[in-house]
Amino acid sequence: MQASQRDRAVAAATEVATSLGLVVHDAVVLHDSNALTLRLLPCDVVARVSERGVEQAQRELDLAATVAPVAPVAAPDPRVPSRAHVRGGVVVTFWAHEENSGELPAPADYARGLLLLHRGMRSPDLTLDAPRFTGRVDAARTLLLDRTRTPDAPDDVRGTLLDALAGAVATIDRAGRPEQLLHGEPHPGNVLSTPAGLRFVDWETCCRGPVELDVAHAPDEVAQHYPGLDPAVLHACRIVVHALIVTWRWDRDDRLPDRERLARVWFAELQALLDDPPHG
Repeated sequence: MQASQRDRAVAAATEVATSLGLVVHDAVVLHDSNALTLRLLPCDVVARVSERGVEQAQRELDLAATVAPVAPVAAPDPRVPSRAHVRGGVVVTFWAHEENSGELPAPADYARGLLLLHRGMRSPDLTLDAPRFTGRVDAARTLLLDRTRTPDAPDDVRGTLLDALAGAVATIDRAGRPEQLLHGEPHPGNVLSTPAGLRFVDWETCCRGPVELDVAHAPDEVAQHYPGLDPAVLHACRIVVHALIVTWRWDRDDRLPDRERLARVWFAELQALLDDPPHG
């Protein structure tokens, strides 16, 4: 967020927390991107502040609260009502603070965490509705086809991204792998290393698809420790992941710092995947 937006977000989170009876003397920024994640002290609660819709924010809270008993996820803070609050033009949600070492998990631990997450999300007690991952692919295609929203994307990049998404989704569909509820973006930035083990955060992109899609967001070495993966589907999922994150960076409204440089770096990685057949 820009400085003025960040100040407004901190003020909103502090005001809502105080109105709920929490004591707030300080707000420590844990993560700052399209959404702002704060640790409020001394009450020690995590506030997530964004400009996304209140219905989406409430859905994330409800989903995390439902999944938490059966999977390693960070849950809403039990001291306050589990609902999204609108204040000052932003949406605020509150989450239990998990002590995070900040260290990248070892590949075997990362894989085990994903495996536990996926097993928990296959629980018959979970009846959560979530869109198929192709919904995000369709959103990316729409963005790429609308030059007013992606005015700076070079034509060759635009064409490669569209072809890559179409080809990868076709490969995944042909494979006919079982699909289930997924986190959607369990990359290292959404994984906490806590004393109790890994905890997954940020449910904005929860979807349904093959487990390979979640594994594709992790460092490559993690896949070596996750049993039963289809190499061709994993490779296609990695193409999807790279094509999506490159597309979001070309969005004129994207706020990720250094977005154009990252778009080029990740596009080079995508091209390497397209030139390299799946292994295994």
